[in-house]
Amino acid sequence: MFAVFLSVLVSSTQDGQNDYIINIAVSFSTGHIQIHGKNYWEKRSLDQSMSCDTSFAARARSLPHVRNLVPRFETVCLIAHGALTRVCPVIGIDPLRESAMTGLGNRIIRGASMSDWHRGALVAEGLARLLGVDVGDSVVVFGQGYQGVTAAEMIRIAGIARFPIPDLNNAMFYLPLAEAQTLFSAPTRLTAIAILLDSDDAVDAAAAELRAIAPDDLEVMSWREMMPELVQAVAANNGGTVIMLLILYVVIGFGIFGTVVMMTSERKREFGMNIALGVKRWRLMYVTVIESLLVSMIGALVGIVISIPFVAYLHQFPIQLGGDYAKAMLAYGMEPIIPFSSDPIVFEAQALIVFGLGMISALYPVIVIRRLLPVPAMRG
Repeated sequence: MFAVFLSVLVSSTQDGQNDYIINIAVSFSTGHIQIHGKNYWEKRSLDQSMSCDTSFAARARSLPHVRNLVPRFETVCLIAHGALTRVCPVIGIDPLRESAMTGLGNRIIRGASMSDWHRGALVAEGLARLLGVDVGDSVVVFGQGYQGVTAAEMIRIAGIARFPIPDLNNAMFYLPLAEAQTLFSAPTRLTAIAILLDSDDAVDAAAAELRAIAPDDLEVMSWREMMPELVQAVAANNGGTVIMLLILYVVIGFGIFGTVVMMTSERKREFGMNIALGVKRWRLMYVTVIESLLVSMIGALVGIVISIPFVAYLHQFPIQLGGDYAKAMLAYGMEPIIPFSSDPIVFEAQALIVFGLGMISALYPVIVIRRLLPVPAMRG
């Protein structure tokens, strides 16, 4: 029971960390799948943006596993207020769709809500502090629009949002999609459509279906193609998890085996007496295997039952870190928390592995009974 509980917590922590990293990356950046114009991903130029095809978007939205489809218009501009300037990304978004995907509406601390935001900019708290602006102030946005047109306008700050990751909190500058398209002289164009799925396991299948219906001038890429460094980071984390779990399984295995050895030693007199009275050895082997099966099964099931509320609570309320470790995580662009995964496969896999270790340990009494000499066993 304790072995299942412990292995579930360790596995849930590692899987939760992977899921958290992937979810942060896909929700705030590319989505599970991104659709954009040919060569846009390499050049990141507005000249490689795509026209808004409502019929294709409707077909994409109707595909299985597609949970949200978010249009975006992204570029980089100079943001100025008085003598202070910053170069940062400017992202045109559909407020309600973007909030449904990234939870952006929950991060607004001052100003208009997502449902009331139709004009003006939504600025990250750190960027607003660096520029010395607040809600109601105006900033100058200067950059290059579609096909080299100069884009320059004074825009009022409509809201302030707070992000836990410093890199995001010091850079994010959002505009309503229509206002961004007008500012950059691209009223019917998008740089990308980010697609959020209901499961990361469905990425490959969904990407294949999208490629089959996408026009020739569009490109469909999964997050694994766009962020190979994230794939490597997850693979490295998985490798560390495997090593940690192997060490844990060795400790658990010896713990279970030690208990079985002790129980077998205490029952040698009983086994010897049964054999002397004519009980077949195979019957004793059968009984010990059934006992081990039942004890291991009950322990695994109770371990699952005990671990479910712990993992469910920690999944809902992750452990908050502080001190130098929190600063280090923020420096790497990660929120200082320990996330937990509540995926059912975590409970099933760990219970089966620990149950298997228990059944392997059950071979020891079988070997002892097969070699047991009744008279020496009864004498102790």
